[in-house]
Amino acid sequence: MGVKAMLPSYELGFYALVVTCAVLYSGSGIFEASRDSMNRKAFRDGIKPGWHYFGRKMDVADFEWVMWFTSFRNIIIFALSGHVLFAKICSMTVPQHRAVMYMIYGALAVLGSMGLVYLMIILSHCLLLYSVALAKQKWLCYVAGLCCLASFKVEPFSSWQSGFVTGAFDLQDVLFYGGCTFTIMRCMSFALESSERKEGIYSIFDLLKYNFYLPFFFFGPVMTFDQFHAQVSTRELRRKDDEMKNIRVNALLHVGAIVAVDIFFHFFYILTLPSDLKFVNRLSDWSLAGLAYSNLVYDWVKAAVMFGVINTIARLDHLDPPQPPKCITMLYIFAETHFDRGINDWLCKYVYDHIGETHDNILRELVASISTFAITTLWLGPCQVVYIWSLFNCFGLNFELWVQKFFQLGPFAKLEAKLSGAMSRRIRAAFGAVNFWAIVLYNILALNSLEFALLVTKRLLVMGFPVSTLSIWFITYCGVQLIKERERILALEEEEKGDKAKVE
Repeated sequence: MGVKAMLPSYELGFYALVVTCAVLYSGSGIFEASRDSMNRKAFRDGIKPGWHYFGRKMDVADFEWVMWFTSFRNIIIFALSGHVLFAKICSMTVPQHRAVMYMIYGALAVLGSMGLVYLMIILSHCLLLYSVALAKQKWLCYVAGLCCLASFKVEPFSSWQSGFVTGAFDLQDVLFYGGCTFTIMRCMSFALESSERKEGIYSIFDLLKYNFYLPFFFFGPVMTFDQFHAQVSTRELRRKDDEMKNIRVNALLHVGAIVAVDIFFHFFYILTLPSDLKFVNRLSDWSLAGLAYSNLVYDWVKAAVMFGVINTIARLDHLDPPQPPKCITMLYIFAETHFDRGINDWLCKYVYDHIGETHDNILRELVASISTFAITTLWLGPCQVVYIWSLFNCFGLNFELWVQKFFQLGPFAKLEAKLSGAMSRRIRAAFGAVNFWAIVLYNILALNSLEFALLVTKRLLVMGFPVSTLSIWFITYCGVQLIKERERILALEEEEKGDKAKVE
């Protein structure tokens, strides 16, 4: 109830005004803190010389972002440009064998960048999981796959395997673990899909074609085997209407996002500031809340850029890859919170939806979510912060269902039925605002540190109560109403498309 309920335009305008003013006020506080702390000794490692003509230094605390645009930039351009050219030639000359050509190019690129021993390690895991897939037993596929994944995430097996790769360069660890862990996820998908196949089993070459598709190899996203196999096996390569135009627009948007982040890092040190808790503790509650929220938005932008570039190349190859993650600004539900939609799709298909089914049963939902976050913990690498992050997010996911079931009880259901759609929407938005900040607080555990998360929680819920707590809650409520309005419009558009399809 309340999904398609409409609010007065003046009310929505008021919400938009409140959110805009709050963002500007909080942003001004972060800007002043960044300007004042530019030359602090504690920030020397995180802030480096930048635009001298503007008198600004740049926040370089994010290793991944700096890596992409310094030491990894030339490798990305060279390898992916080569793939695009190679793929174009293959699609024009031998479209029926393009998957084999992608595999050959990908394997050669991996061999050239990481060496023969690394390639042999990858192939050994592929062969092992292919052998397991021959048994067509799902439980065996899960056990073997998770054991292989643990061998790259748990000591001493991790160091033992990485020790075989001789030589050293800046990106060796990143490429080693990225390629290995994504390989295991792909091999598990292959094995599980083979177990579902009623007649026969897919060949080892199907697995190698799937695994050595270069754009996905080192950094994902994970595309489930059934989708990849169906799309890459298509012989008639046709573009949809305006598809190339959309690809160009998306490519320009990604370039614009990269430039925007570079500009942002010269004026807002959102990644370096949380490293000095004494300095951060002097910020206002508003600035602290904006700092925590900005960290989540930035991580989404980073994921959107990385997967967006890769997805653009995949679309040029006539594939339909997993979409970039949903913006954290548009989230107030734990079930939609993810920064890697490929891994999320994989987990939902093979674990969460498989166990939870319709997600209506509280016990099955608990088992499904615990299993999902257990595998996610292994995927991220077991450590204290990951354990805490998994525990809180698993609780949040289940708590949503508990609250939903509680308010579906007779007395509450009858009470809501008496309310108008608009009032029901307002009440749900109030609960959504609380959920929104739970998502923020739970996820900055992994993005920043446990200490920073505890500081933000203490300031906003304890020391800031009641003024800051209720003020930020109200502003968040306004934001959730704007999100709900967007959802309402999208729901109406989908309904209109469905009606047109029925008529046609």
